[in-house]
Amino acid sequence: MLEKTTRMNYLYDFYQSLLTPKQRDYMSLYYRDDFSLGEIAENHGVSRQAVYDNLKRTEALLEEYEEKLSLYKRFEERKKLLVLIRQELTESPLDKGKLNRYLDHLEELD
Repeated sequence: MLEKTTRMNYLYDFYQSLLTPKQRDYMSLYYRDDFSLGEIAENHGVSRQAVYDNLKRTEALLEEYEEKLSLYKRFEERKKLLVLIRQELTESPLDKGKLNRYLDHLEELD
């Protein structure tokens, strides 16, 4: 569950501007503020089922955006490459060819 929450928070960060205000509010309350379905429902005057349905549709929409735009995937790849570059910089002797390959890969991501 923690892995899903982390993923949804990242997807929300990348794609929140593409969501409606209600979708943003529900996602933020549920995933960021750790509100329960019942608490969100009570605050908005709707049923728990309505909140659940909205969250599931929004999650699917975020996954669809990610499938098409891959912002989160590229972000993760950049993070991995930066770790590899930092590791390579601490090793002696420096392998400039390897560093250049990592940098080339970083450029390809954009």
